[in-house]
Amino acid sequence: MVRTEEVQRLSLAALRILGVALAYYGVAQLGLLKQLVIEGAVVTALWPSTGIALAGLLFLGLGVWPGITLGALFTVVTLGSVHLFDIGIIAASTLAPVCACLMLRRVGFRMELDRLRDGVALVFLGALAGMLISATLGVWMLVLGGKLRLSGFWPTWSAWWVGDAMGVLVVTPVLLMLRRARRPRARDFRRWPEAVALLITALVVTPLATMSSLSLLFLVFPVLIWAALRFQLPGSAPYALFVTVLAISEATDLVGAFAHHNLIQRMVSLQALNGSVALTSLLLAAIVTEQRNVRLKIEEACVELADLVAHLSPAEPPKRWGPDRGTNARGG
Repeated sequence: MVRTEEVQRLSLAALRILGVALAYYGVAQLGLLKQLVIEGAVVTALWPSTGIALAGLLFLGLGVWPGITLGALFTVVTLGSVHLFDIGIIAASTLAPVCACLMLRRVGFRMELDRLRDGVALVFLGALAGMLISATLGVWMLVLGGKLRLSGFWPTWSAWWVGDAMGVLVVTPVLLMLRRARRPRARDFRRWPEAVALLITALVVTPLATMSSLSLLFLVFPVLIWAALRFQLPGSAPYALFVTVLAISEATDLVGAFAHHNLIQRMVSLQALNGSVALTSLLLAAIVTEQRNVRLKIEEACVELADLVAHLSPAEPPKRWGPDRGTNARGG
């Protein structure tokens, strides 16, 4: 019996690792569809695999880290033959989300993202700080391996870092939201008309903002704020991902607001937009959720206090309406 349980446990662990590896590799291929070449190095404005990796570690535990390594290895193999310094890139791709997960655990991060501190931690520790590791080690491996000249270190590093950070900022929140998705309740259907209106607005406004040559990118923010205020993370996280994907597509295809910019200008504008969208989505949704939870706790405390007062207060003595009282009232 003990041996059977051990085999089942190891089999489940192996399936989790394999699942993380396949997910990492699959979304990496999607990210490579819109790749950029800077100084001979292949980078992407959004590397969704980092979001998959961090979410996998948060969901399944640190024991699935070999899945990240395998996924990174499969991805490197698809780009060409594996060399010695590519092993360093694979190690950096594994180490960054692992360190990000450890930092998030250290500060008491909650996957519900129902507090402002959780949103701030995911932004600054999970994305910005954690992905410094993969960008720094990865670009140094390219330099040492002769695939990148030293003069191209900082442009490549900045693109690598921002791409990995954006993967955490826009992909991880969506996965965290899907993890706690539930079947709609009866009262939820009252919000369907507003949800449909938001969806139609997003499908109309977002392509117009990203594809227009009139620099109308700011139009996405009213829609984003609407989604965050009314639907919190389930509304804002998917929309932030939608905006990011459309913006990257237009920037790499040299159309819309990015048509007349050079590579550096496109990267700066694109990352400023994507970063602003991700930060607004995550932090605003966290603030609204936290305030709503505080209000609900206050209402519950008021109800409990009212029940306690009603239980402890002495009963009011019964009123007497006898014949004598009626006589006295008539003065007789």
